[in-house]
Amino acid sequence: MSNELEFNQGVGKYLQEARKNLMEQEEIKRRTSSLKFDTIAVHGLYSIDEAIIRNQGAVIEPLYLATSQGYRDSDELEAAQAYLIPGWAYTRISNPTTYYLEQALALLEGYQSGYETSCAVTSSGMAAINLATEPFLVKQKEGPERINFVSSVQVYGGTYQLFSVRKARERGLEVRWIEHPEELEEWKAKIDENTRFLYVEAPSNPRQSFCEIKSLADLAHAWEIPLIVDATCATPALMRPIAWGADIVVHSLTKSMTASGLAIGGAIISRRPIITRLKNPDPKFKENFAEYLKFWPARDYGSAISPFNALLILNDLRTLRMRMDFLSQNCLKVAEFLSQHPRVSRVDYLGLTSHRLHSLASKYLKLVDSDDGRGQPVNRYGHLLSFRVEGTPDNARKVFDRLRLIFRATDLGRIKSLATIPAISTHQQQGEEARRLADIPPQLIRLCVGAENPDDIVEDLNQALNYL
Repeated sequence: MSNELEFNQGVGKYLQEARKNLMEQEEIKRRTSSLKFDTIAVHGLYSIDEAIIRNQGAVIEPLYLATSQGYRDSDELEAAQAYLIPGWAYTRISNPTTYYLEQALALLEGYQSGYETSCAVTSSGMAAINLATEPFLVKQKEGPERINFVSSVQVYGGTYQLFSVRKARERGLEVRWIEHPEELEEWKAKIDENTRFLYVEAPSNPRQSFCEIKSLADLAHAWEIPLIVDATCATPALMRPIAWGADIVVHSLTKSMTASGLAIGGAIISRRPIITRLKNPDPKFKENFAEYLKFWPARDYGSAISPFNALLILNDLRTLRMRMDFLSQNCLKVAEFLSQHPRVSRVDYLGLTSHRLHSLASKYLKLVDSDDGRGQPVNRYGHLLSFRVEGTPDNARKVFDRLRLIFRATDLGRIKSLATIPAISTHQQQGEEARRLADIPPQLIRLCVGAENPDDIVEDLNQALNYL
């Protein structure tokens, strides 16, 4: 803040007004934080008072499509551009509609975690992953630095490309891959004083790998580095990694959060503060990482989400918990059928008791605000699974091509069931060796189970498999 702004009387008027507004917002946030998960998902921070006073009484959050904000005078303009008062200025930086989405996501991801959280939304999940990791990969001193980061190799194919090609091959940074993310000793062996962060996807797409999040967070913090978790497939309805010690959570909002399939978006939610030994001149880098990203790096990278997409996502978010409950139950029924089919050699779904990581996943994947009748939360494992067709890769193609109800698409998380063959689609570009490390053979079909009657999905799979 410059001296001119500090002593400008006109700016001071707007600072007083801003302090009052911020206090009101903090009070609304405090009250909202005490509500149940479903209530937060439905209302977010959009209060009755705000609806009546600022938005013509609109019950649903308004869509602000305007690209920029007008100001009352030069003092307000100057204060807003210096981030001294809240505002949105320009939709590449912020927007009222995206603000509603960010606040709802921050509250849901931080629900009952004991941490204050903040959120920055982006144009896609990949934009979120890049934005969340890039600030930790900057040089901290003159001369050569052997910067590295450690990541599970069992990640979405786009994440693998970002890390291995854009960060490693093009930038000269080192990514150290973990083949078995559930094995803490493997992580310990890859970390050194030049490691900037740990990154894991849980559950992973498509292999359903998992990890001991609490132990991994403790390990990261022992080295004064953050743990970043991609929890897209779980959503905050089933798992909130920040409650287990993670510093930063990323989501592709395109997936289960927006089951309608009508919008693309991403999100970064950070706890306050994050753990990092990196030095940054902006105090918010550590104290409020997501807000730092929103107002500085994201502003410069131009990764803003469309306000229209933000509203579509916000609308789908309202039913998140009940959807993930229902879809998880559907997926379990389909997984149980596939696990008994003679033409299926293997099913990877964490909800199956036969899965080697079932016990580990059961510790973390629990439907929020649920009760099994004995005072314990109900386990739910999401609606993504993968299965391997017996025999050659050509057999998997024949089954895939025979599907009549299940859509062949690279998407996931939809209200409609979707299937793909990752080796020739989502994970094609990472190459055969990397797919071998991640255990993604060409016989593997990824299936995301939707809200159809599961008997109909089973019948479609059955006729396709019996065609062999």
